[in-house]
Amino acid sequence: MDVHALGWIALAAIILTMITIDVVGHVRTPHEPSMREAAAWSAAYIAMACVFGAVVWAVWGGRYGQEYFAGYVTEKALSIDNLFVFVIMLAAFRVPRAYQQEVLLAGIVIALVLRLVFILAGAALVERFGAVFYVFGAFLVGTAVRQVVDARRGAGGPDDGAEYVDNAVTRLVRRVLPTTDGFVGNRLIHRHAGRTMITPMLIAVVALGSADLMFAVDSIPAIFGLTSEPFLVFSATAFSLLGLRQLYFLIDGLLERLVYLPYGLAVILGFIGLKLIDHALRANSLPFINGGRPVRLVPEPSTAVSLLVIVVTLVVVAVASLLRTRRRGGRH
Repeated sequence: MDVHALGWIALAAIILTMITIDVVGHVRTPHEPSMREAAAWSAAYIAMACVFGAVVWAVWGGRYGQEYFAGYVTEKALSIDNLFVFVIMLAAFRVPRAYQQEVLLAGIVIALVLRLVFILAGAALVERFGAVFYVFGAFLVGTAVRQVVDARRGAGGPDDGAEYVDNAVTRLVRRVLPTTDGFVGNRLIHRHAGRTMITPMLIAVVALGSADLMFAVDSIPAIFGLTSEPFLVFSATAFSLLGLRQLYFLIDGLLERLVYLPYGLAVILGFIGLKLIDHALRANSLPFINGGRPVRLVPEPSTAVSLLVIVVTLVVVAVASLLRTRRRGGRH
C-alpha cells in the first residue's frame, strides 16, 4: 500500500479537527451529556469512520478497504472492554460527572500518542522479523483463554467490586508533585499561596491515558493480524478511540447487560491469534519448525472472511446478551 505524505497529513488533520470540535464544542462548557447527545455524536463518529473507510476503498482498492473495516470493527469491539476500566477508574477518582468528558478526552489524546508509538514499533518488528507473528498470535490466543477464564469467575465487569490501583505512572506523579486535597473545578493545575499544585483531575487524566497501554498490548497485535499497513492500523485505532468518549456516556449503565461480551472478545482474539500463527507458519523460516520450510495446514482466511467472523460474533453476542438480560428481568 503506497500512502503519499499527503495521506498522512490529511489523516492527522482529520484527527486534530475532531479533537478540536470535542474541546471547543463539548468540553469547554462542562456538562453531563444526555443520552440523545451521546447517541447523536456516537453515530457521527461512526459515520466519519465509515466515510474514511469508503475513501480508502475508493483510492487504494477493495483489499485495503476490507482490511480497514475489519481493523476498525475489531478495535471498536475491543474498546468496549476499555469502558469497564474507565467506569471503575472514574469512580475511584470520584471525578464529578460534569467533568468526566474532559478527563476522558484528555486521556484518549494521550492514548492516541502512545498507540502511535506502539504501532510504529510493531510495524518495524513485523517488517524486520516475520517470526514476531508467532509471538503476537500466541499472546492473543492466551488473552482469549484469559477472557473466558475471567468471565467464568465473574471478573472483569463493572460490578465485580474491583478497585483501581494507581499504576507506576500515577504513583510517581503523587510522589514527585504536590497534590490538592480535592478537585478545583476542572483545573489540572492549581496555584495557591504561592505554591503550584496538581489536582486529582490531572492524575485521573494521566491514569486513563497510561492505563490504555494494557489495552494496546492486546489490540495492536490483534489489528496487525488483519493488516500490516501502519496507515490502516493507526487510522482504524484513532477512529475507534476518538468515539470512545461519547460511547462511554451512551452505554454507561448498560455495560452490565453485555453479559457475553468477554466470550465474544475471546472468539475474536482467538480467531485472529490463530490466523497470525497460520500466517507465520506459511512464511516460516525458523530452522526448528519443519526444517525452516513453510507449513500450510489450512486455507488462509481472506480479509472478507475475517470481517464476517468479527461482525457475526458481535451480533451473536449482542442478541444473546439481550435475551439473557430479558430472561433475568422476567424472573424478577
